[in-house]
Amino acid sequence: MIKIAIALGVLVTATLLMKKTGMSYRQSILKTMYPAIMWSSKAAGKKQIQSNKENVAPLVSFYTLHMKDINGNDFNFENLKGKKVLIVNTASNCGFTAQYEALEKLSIQYRDKLVILGFPSNDFKEQEAGDNQNIVNFCKKNYGVSFPLMEKSSVIKGHNQNDVHKWLSDMTINGWCHQEPAWNFCKYLVNENGILTHYFPMIVDPLAPEVIAAIDSK
Repeated sequence: MIKIAIALGVLVTATLLMKKTGMSYRQSILKTMYPAIMWSSKAAGKKQIQSNKENVAPLVSFYTLHMKDINGNDFNFENLKGKKVLIVNTASNCGFTAQYEALEKLSIQYRDKLVILGFPSNDFKEQEAGDNQNIVNFCKKNYGVSFPLMEKSSVIKGHNQNDVHKWLSDMTINGWCHQEPAWNFCKYLVNENGILTHYFPMIVDPLAPEVIAAIDSK
C-alpha cells in the first residue's frame, strides 16, 4: 500500500508540474490518469455493451430529429442519411474527458462513413459547468475537436432530456434500447439506415475493437 501511495503521489506531482496550457490542474491530472482508468475497467466495459441483435427498426425515424448545434444553428438529422452516426455525451472535467482525443482520431479515420456528434452535458457531478463558448474553446484548444458539437443540454431521463437522447433511451421510440447514459462519454451507434445498433458505456474506449467492428459492419 505504501508503494502504491508513493507512486500515486509521484504521478500527481508530475502532472502538476506539467500542467497543460488551457487545462486546469484537475483536467491535467484526469488526462494523465485516463489510461489507468480504462485499463482497470476494460473487462467490465465489454459486459455492458448492448446491441440490436434482431436489427429492430425504430418506431419513430431517427431522421425526424433536430437539434441546435453549439453555435446556435439548426442541425437537421435528415442530413445524416447514408452514414453511421456515433452520439456521445461529453464533459470537460471528467475522468473520461481524454476520450475526446480518440473520438477525433475516429472521426478522421472514418470521415467518409461516420459522423460523430458530441452532446455536452452537466448532468453528472456538474462536470460541464461552462457555457457553450467555453466548451468549444476547451475542446478545440486541448483536443483539436473538429466533429460537430451540439448545444449544452440534459441527456438523462426527465423533463429536460433533449429529444435526441429521449429517442436513444426509449425503446417505444427507437425499437429496443431503454438505456440512458450511465455517465459522461456513453456512446450510441446508429447505422446508415437510421437504426440504433449499439450502446457502449463510458468505460469502452472509442477506439476499442468492439466499436471499430460495429462501425465496419455492413
